[in-house]
Amino acid sequence: MFCSRTCRLETIRHRSHPLVDPTRPYHSIKNPPNVATPVNPAYGLAFLQNVALANALDIIPMLEWNARYGIRFMRLSSDMFPYASHETLHYDLGFASHVLAAAGRVAAELDHRVTTHPGQYTQLASPRVKVVRASIRDLVYHDQMLTLMSLPDQLDRDAVMVIHMGGTFGDKPATLNRFVKVYETLNESIKKRLVLENDDVGWSVLDLLPICERLNIPLVLDWHHHTIIYDESMSGTHEELILLLPRIARTWERKGITQKQHYSEPAIMHLSDGSLAPRTRRRKHSARVRGLPPWRSSDVPVDLCIEAKDKEQAVFELMRRFEGEGWAWHDVKEVKPHVCRLEGDIDRRVFWPEGKEDWLKHRKRKVNIEEEEEKEEEKEEEKKE
Repeated sequence: MFCSRTCRLETIRHRSHPLVDPTRPYHSIKNPPNVATPVNPAYGLAFLQNVALANALDIIPMLEWNARYGIRFMRLSSDMFPYASHETLHYDLGFASHVLAAAGRVAAELDHRVTTHPGQYTQLASPRVKVVRASIRDLVYHDQMLTLMSLPDQLDRDAVMVIHMGGTFGDKPATLNRFVKVYETLNESIKKRLVLENDDVGWSVLDLLPICERLNIPLVLDWHHHTIIYDESMSGTHEELILLLPRIARTWERKGITQKQHYSEPAIMHLSDGSLAPRTRRRKHSARVRGLPPWRSSDVPVDLCIEAKDKEQAVFELMRRFEGEGWAWHDVKEVKPHVCRLEGDIDRRVFWPEGKEDWLKHRKRKVNIEEEEEKEEEKEEEKKE
């Protein structure tokens, strides 16, 4: 169950031909597209939309699964609607409005926050006009997807679109000026949702905080990225970053949006000799995280997005380590090796220790070679008789 099914452009072109027998469903062998007939783009679009609907339909069971185990925050896949922001294939999401609205109703019932994070190629400050146009199309797509969910007021405000500033292009001031000019041309719906995140390549918290304050854009603090790249006036430690937290919080409060932070840990922090690993090696996220950000306050609510390779298992790991009010560890039990399956398990055994995914598989039957050989010999003797 996932929301990122996709297809190749060539497949869409292939499915743009009418089927050999239009009265029967598609079959790759028995009823494939008749490539000898003229192309009809409507057929290809219908195929693409069916893929997208399959993705959108999985939102509801994913939200319900999250809620069952105490998770009330999910980043929706940017691949939900394949090619929706493509230069020539882009399409309106109205055909899926009923499915998205149904997902929005479930999110409202469960008080479940949803956000999006457009890809790394969404760069509003790029000097290339083609890239900027593609970036705006991508934001229009994400905004429409969230808008069609028809979320209640606060959840709708909290349904933000997180982007990075992108490259520095050798001149940060010029890049920021381009960003400002493009940002001012965006429609109000996109401006309402757009938030900026510090990255681990070129843009630190100190780089972005002034522009966020100037343009009234919330700043998503990524703790891991901060430790990878930071301004020379700071040591990069969490302790000194804490001094900026009130300013960061105000960028969210001005728009009435619940603050969102990202937390992850490097897969490799130190080399075998004890020295600090190079930046390129520290950028990779670990499978799970062992801690939480050093600053938390009951007065300022913060939604925390855990960015880890093991996804929900990383969240369960944190529930296990930091039990507290609102945490559902009592509902999350450990998988029994080679015995328990996820489907329909009334004991809610969905957590497995790191590196133990094979516990979900059935135990392999051990074969005694000598016994097998004896059985084969017995069979041969019976045949002879």
